[in-house]
Amino acid sequence: MITTDVLIIGAGPTALFAVQQLGLIGLKAEVVDNLDKVGGQCSELYPDKPIYDIPAIPECTGETLTKNLMKQIEPFNTNFHLRERVEQLVKEGTKWKITTNKKKVFIAPNIIIAGGVGSFEPRKFPLKEAEKFEESSVFYSIRDKKYFDKKKICIFGGGDSALDWSIELSKNSKVVLVHRRLEFRGIPKNIETVKKLEKDGKIEIETPYQINSIEGDNKIKAITIKDDEGKIKKIDTDYILGFFGLVMKLGPIAEWGLNLDKKHIPVSTENFQTNKEGIFAIGDICTYPGKLKLILSGFHEGALAARECFKLARPDEKYRFEYTTTSKKIHERLGQKQT
Repeated sequence: MITTDVLIIGAGPTALFAVQQLGLIGLKAEVVDNLDKVGGQCSELYPDKPIYDIPAIPECTGETLTKNLMKQIEPFNTNFHLRERVEQLVKEGTKWKITTNKKKVFIAPNIIIAGGVGSFEPRKFPLKEAEKFEESSVFYSIRDKKYFDKKKICIFGGGDSALDWSIELSKNSKVVLVHRRLEFRGIPKNIETVKKLEKDGKIEIETPYQINSIEGDNKIKAITIKDDEGKIKKIDTDYILGFFGLVMKLGPIAEWGLNLDKKHIPVSTENFQTNKEGIFAIGDICTYPGKLKLILSGFHEGALAARECFKLARPDEKYRFEYTTTSKKIHERLGQKQT
């Protein structure tokens, strides 16, 4: 069981800035996110695309913004619980008991939902039997590439994620790349590299094929793939990796009694609290009159939510507003030397 001042659901830019705002006023946050890395949409959908509407930053990529936000919260030693999803909320007295899909339990007086428009989940293989092999022989992301060293791997997908990992894993493993279409849709450089590796005998490419069946008991031994004309091939493999992109799902949030409005959470603009005391919503998932789905709007929302969190986390203390330029207490929290 983990006790904290605030449990933040989501690890995108809005959530990361909320961590900073909470840290400045002396509150500790724990962050849970369904993805395997921080950054939310910035990391998953446009890590290399330019963003032009962050104050005082004329241009930056999603990846750069995420890195800078992570640097900004370094003094607070925040714990991130990635590849986890909050499943259940139960009010116990003045605090919330929060349970994840991995049965991890948090106790906190405050919850900030900063989950974009829901949780990102990978598109999965359309085979029921694939489910029992997930996280043992079937994967939709890679945490440690060494896990696949000197193994037989089938990679499915036609975009840059599938191409990138085919290129990388082929250095130490036998890779078969399978795509349902004849043409890949990655960047030209990746396509060119994969085709050269095929020519050099370092990658086998199978197109246009889709997965048909999986063979094995506790571990995968082989799979079959089928083309549009019904032709079937059998491939011996240790692991299969699927890179089919992500889908957005509201998930368990829909069951928390938050008066949803078209998959969004209505909030008070005074403090961005929902209809449940101690539960706040910021970023793309919240709604109110005049709402703009901009990162900078989420920063503002997180700042106000943080101050309300203080009242619930420290009911016997009076919140006192201080400027970061002059507050000795804030400087200490940031690890700045006093002059």
